[in-house]
Amino acid sequence: MNPHPHHAAPPTLRRSGTAAACAGMLLLTACGATVEAEDGDADVQTTTVDRCGEAVEYTTPQRAVVYEGGSADKLFALGLVDHVHGYVMPPANPPVEESPWAEDYAAVEFLSDDLLNRELVVDENADLVVAGWNSGFSDDRGITPEILDGLGIQSFMHAESCFNYPGHAEQHAPFEGLYTDLERLGQIFAVEDRATELVAEYRDREEAVRDAAPEGDPVPVFLYDFGTDQPFTAANQVPPHEIIDIAGGENIFGEVDARWTEASWEAVVEGEPEVIIILEYGDQPAEDKIEFLKQNPTTANLPAVQADEFYIMDYNEAISGPRNIDGLESFAEYLKDYVERR
Repeated sequence: MNPHPHHAAPPTLRRSGTAAACAGMLLLTACGATVEAEDGDADVQTTTVDRCGEAVEYTTPQRAVVYEGGSADKLFALGLVDHVHGYVMPPANPPVEESPWAEDYAAVEFLSDDLLNRELVVDENADLVVAGWNSGFSDDRGITPEILDGLGIQSFMHAESCFNYPGHAEQHAPFEGLYTDLERLGQIFAVEDRATELVAEYRDREEAVRDAAPEGDPVPVFLYDFGTDQPFTAANQVPPHEIIDIAGGENIFGEVDARWTEASWEAVVEGEPEVIIILEYGDQPAEDKIEFLKQNPTTANLPAVQADEFYIMDYNEAISGPRNIDGLESFAEYLKDYVERR
């Protein structure tokens, strides 16, 4: 089992097909409009929303299956626990009991601690699957939006992950991807007002961090995800890059146009990071990673290692989800304190 579900292999099959047009009962309305179903069931509505650049018609889901904390948190933050059937949570994720939405997790079913698969969502009679591309959905594992479309199961992909989707149909800065997801989910579930309020709150919190960022040259920061022969790290298409940037730091791999990426220890040394963010998994303690960096001759003399400047980032603050905002505020506080101390 892959313990790091946000690091799947690159897609090998190119998605085919064209964007769906407004159809059925939506013919008489504008694309994106929400209308009641013809049977008069007020809980069942249809709407057309983009999914990585493809216009898709959604019917209000009642049995959503969500993959990892970021997917679940987005629905819980929107107050949609009653529409969630259950969640799939690999061991890399921290315990759900530590989540701000612990009560919501307890109210739905824990379905699996493995990677997302087609058999599970079919067996659970899911009517929506929420995940990212190559972090949940996967050509190699045979669970893609296209395959689910053929099975009559709706799917929603995190906008941030569209960067990896074959054809690069959409590209969003990571925080804008989060806000886009909340707005789109708000439309799918007919809770647009709640989504608007939530996005406004998160934008305000983001702007407050920008305004309070330290003046002067940005602090060089390296995010250590995992890996000993070669480090995996955050490039410029994932939330930690913007967390570093908005807080007043500079991601030493911020010029790399990718999401999570493999780097070299030589490049880390050249970047001379003053702060190292350690991404902590539920099954891989941060302390072990810090010890490796201190013992590894290549990294032992890095400025951050010599000064013992390590910041531990929770896994769910690093993948696309509402806790990105918490991670931003927490890291910004740490970085501001570091600048004042140095």
